[in-house]
Amino acid sequence: MNMNSITLKEKGFSDFIPLKQLTFTSLPFNKPSVFVLADCTLTGKPSSDILYIGKSKKPSKRILGGFLSGYGGKTTRKINSMLLEDGYIEKIVISWMLSENTKLVHQELMDSFKKEHGEYPKWNVSKKLSISHKPKPKATPKIAKHRPARK
Repeated sequence: MNMNSITLKEKGFSDFIPLKQLTFTSLPFNKPSVFVLADCTLTGKPSSDILYIGKSKKPSKRILGGFLSGYGGKTTRKINSMLLEDGYIEKIVISWMLSENTKLVHQELMDSFKKEHGEYPKWNVSKKLSISHKPKPKATPKIAKHRPARK
């Protein structure tokens, strides 16, 4: 069975909601959840429509404050950029499943996805920046300079 938005509903995920129509009250408030972002333009296609599998103890804060507002870590800011700058906000749908053990459920979904598709969902994969960064020079110990006392 190919993991996609249709098969996730069979595992207990909620109906998918367009991300641009999401409201604070439509998300589970402060309830640990595993969630999925999917591209509704790919539903029913041979490749999976799942772009991201995530977990959160506070999904409303993570989705609305992170993905849609841009506050958070590197992955959250990357997703915010994809949604707003690359126009994905028009095609992304979200679903979630409440879980007391989000870490385990998340890992099982990720492993299952990788087994079926050979890699993790597109937005879960951290891509290297194309610009090569020079390594930071090692800090040299500071030598205290002797200054004559002021008179």
